[in-house]
Formats: sequence, C-alpha cells, structure tokens
Amino acid sequence: MASKDLLTRAGNACEFCGATNALDAVDVPPAGEILLCPICREDEAADASHWRCLEGAAWSAEPAVQLAVWRKLATIAEPWATEARDDMVLSDEVQGWTETLASVEHRDSNGALLAQGDTVVLIKDLVVKGANFTAKRGTAVRRIALVPDNAGQIEGKVEGQRIVILTEFVKKS
Repeated sequence: MASKDLLTRAGNACEFCGATNALDAVDVPPAGEILLCPICREDEAADASHWRCLEGAAWSAEPAVQLAVWRKLATIAEPWATEARDDMVLSDEVQGWTETLASVEHRDSNGALLAQGDTVVLIKDLVVKGANFTAKRGTAVRRIALVPDNAGQIEGKVEGQRIVILTEFVKKS
C-alpha cells in the first residue's frame, strides 16, 4: 500500500504513465519507492507502445523514478528505448547507482549471464518462506528483476507472489 507521502509526491498518479487507477508502491533499491499503476508494475499486459511513456518519465527529478526508468528502458529492445536511455540526464546520486549496478553480474547455475527481464526455470523445489507454498522445479519465472547489490539473487513472480530467488537454483531459458 502506498504511503500518504508517496501519493502526495507522485500527485496521485503513476510515476511512469500518469494513470490514476489501482496505484501501488514499488521498491526501487537502493533509491526508495515509486508509485506505479498495474500496467507499469507489469501486473497487467501492455502493448509495446505503452512504454513510450518512459520518454517523459525519464525527466523526473525524483532519483527513484530516474533509476526505475533507466532500468526499465534497458529491458526494451527497441531503438527508441536505447536512445531515450542514452539521452537521460541522471542526478549524481543516480549516476553512482547505475555505475555500481553495471558492475554486478548475475549468473545462473550454469554460468549463463542473466539480464533484467529474462525468463528462468527453477532447477529444484524451493520452499518459499513466509508464503506457505513450495515453488516447484521446472516452474518458469518470467520478467525477472536483478537484485542490484547482490549477484546471487534475483526477483520474480511465482504463483502470483513476488519472491527473491537465489541464482544457483535457476537456469536461463
């Protein structure tokens, strides 16, 4: 649930696209939280043209939004996204984070390099602490997120819940 301060800062609108429905806070380590709609959180499907909103969001003065836009643009394989990312003017703080993040490599159990947005498959059953279920071997985890300061961890949704997964238990598909 989004805090009152976050809602106020974001003007009660998605900080990527400006939508006002079903907003929720999303953590952007190490920068903090941003406010996103279900489409920008990737809880709902979106056509490729939706992500053009990032071109405007890239100019946000909020460091957490800048970092989130920079990360998301890296996952979009379109010339406009590469250009928008290259043209971003990042605050010194965000620039430091991006340089640190670029130096951390995430690799799967076979040594294959993982990237933001990849799909991986679990290679063993994993008991998910606090969620009361077991993620079964062979489960595909789509659109993973890389944990910025820990090369041994990724995040992904399994059974509708966002969990942290150790890279030693996945293989890139």
